Amino acid sequence: MKNRSFLQRLGFSLAGISTAWRLEASFRSQTIMAAGAVAFLLWLRPPAVWWALVLMNCGLVLGAELFNTALEHTLDRLHPELHPSIRIAKDCAAGAVLMFSCCALGTFIALLVARWPLWPR
Repeated sequence: MKNRSFLQRLGFSLAGISTAWRLEASFRSQTIMAAGAVAFLLWLRPPAVWWALVLMNCGLVLGAELFNTALEHTLDRLHPELHPSIRIAKDCAAGAVLMFSCCALGTFIALLVARWPLWPR
């Protein structure tokens, strides 16, 4: 499985994103919110630094959700029974997604405050 071509690795990556879209309601919700943030950026037309901050946060939230999904599916496969350590691992992964989401929300609020009251400029 090592040393595959770039196109093969890209295919694996896109398959993972597609699987998360199909199986995870939270990934779909977060993707829709990221699209909404992009639409808002297009409407507001802020300076490039705000684009970078908002898009980076959107990517971090979606990436964290992909890691969370991968961890949950792996743990469910390896240890389908309930176990306190498995619960802790899943809760921590979900907590990481929440932390990234809160940071993204904070960045978005900072953008709104910075651009208030002259929307759009």
